[in-house]
Amino acid sequence: MINFRIDGRSAAPPYLQIVQQVRQALRMGVLDVGDQLPTVREVVAATAVNPNTVLKAYRDLEREGLVHARAGHGTFVLSRPPGPPPGTHSRLGRSLARWVREARAAGLDDESIESLLRLTLQAAPEEEIA
Repeated sequence: MINFRIDGRSAAPPYLQIVQQVRQALRMGVLDVGDQLPTVREVVAATAVNPNTVLKAYRDLEREGLVHARAGHGTFVLSRPPGPPPGTHSRLGRSLARWVREARAAGLDDESIESLLRLTLQAAPEEEIA
């Protein structure tokens, strides 16, 4: 089961945070095809967002073909986003966590780590072309 967290300081609106968290849970294997998402009432109780916000998020996910709402039964995962299987994400996530620990041990703070990651991501496509 997924537990939504809404960050009031985030630039992303609450409905988009819910959408992003569902996509991430599908990529990481936390949610799988056939799983039921929390009811709107459960999400509202846990996050204190407006029910329409949750409904908007669930509708967006349904338009993407990731979930399907069954009247009176709930909202269920229909498919995963395109990309590698969840095992790949988990394996790479563990590798990245080790790298972050190593970077912190070397004295890098979060801002430095984020900058290095951004630079690496920007350079990666250029290196592949060359």
